Amino acid sequence: MTLVVILALIIGLLLGLLGGGGSVLTVPVMVYVVGLEPKSAIATSLIVVGTTSLVAVIGHWRAGRVCWKNALAFGLAGMTGAYGGGRVAAFIPGNILLILFAAVMLATAIAMLRGRKERAVPRSGSLCPARVNVPAVVFDGFLVGAINGLVGVGGGFVIVPALNLLGGLPMHAAIGTSLLVISMNSAAALAGYISHVGIDWHLVAIFTGAAVAGSLIGGLLSKRVSGTALRRVFGVFVMGVAGYLFYRELNWEVLAEVQELLLEHRDFVLGVLTATLVPALFWLRSLLQDQGRSHRSML
Repeated sequence: MTLVVILALIIGLLLGLLGGGGSVLTVPVMVYVVGLEPKSAIATSLIVVGTTSLVAVIGHWRAGRVCWKNALAFGLAGMTGAYGGGRVAAFIPGNILLILFAAVMLATAIAMLRGRKERAVPRSGSLCPARVNVPAVVFDGFLVGAINGLVGVGGGFVIVPALNLLGGLPMHAAIGTSLLVISMNSAAALAGYISHVGIDWHLVAIFTGAAVAGSLIGGLLSKRVSGTALRRVFGVFVMGVAGYLFYRELNWEVLAEVQELLLEHRDFVLGVLTATLVPALFWLRSLLQDQGRSHRSML
């Protein structure tokens, strides 16, 4: 249990330092260190990440770095996707969920290594823009929420760039707002999971308490540590963990199981793809319009 507490402190520390990222380690720790089944590990991670993010958002809210309009648009859409993802997870074998989780980890690592593009503070002086690109934010929120609900990743390194680039939030506001969105998504995803998994509440209390303590320490240290250097080192580490998950879980039998699963639920998969296509077109249209307006303002 001592090792589990130390790992929880490290995960919370990373959340406090980077505004995300630590959550991608929670599921591997629960599976390979604690010994939980994949689905129970994902459900447990949702509680840990959601609670830790909710505590961490308080400081950002007091500093005026939480944009409520963006949080509600992104978060409510994300909660819908997260609940759906949690319900769909009941029909997917645990080893396949771990492979999907590894793929999300790999994407997270790439996002960390690429870094974040800062967006200037609006001319009004407020961190929060007056206008919200609703189609883009809602679509991206739903997509991130569905991934969150399916594999239990809080999505900080996905949500922050989305709020920055699509929502028009400066980086400090994007980080603060993302913590609130992560809490909302985690709660909805847990509601989708809770009906078909068991949870060790004693373990949850110990792990969450240590993670919250780590996040508070990370918040204090964030001003003294180079976030860019830390993010890159952690990105390489996450990529290594993703590779280990692929090595442990991916084989020809699993690929055959995935193919059988897709064929068995072909109508459902086609329906999801079709339903996703419509908001995706609106998202692309809104993104192109925003880029056009930005280009004209520079001329």
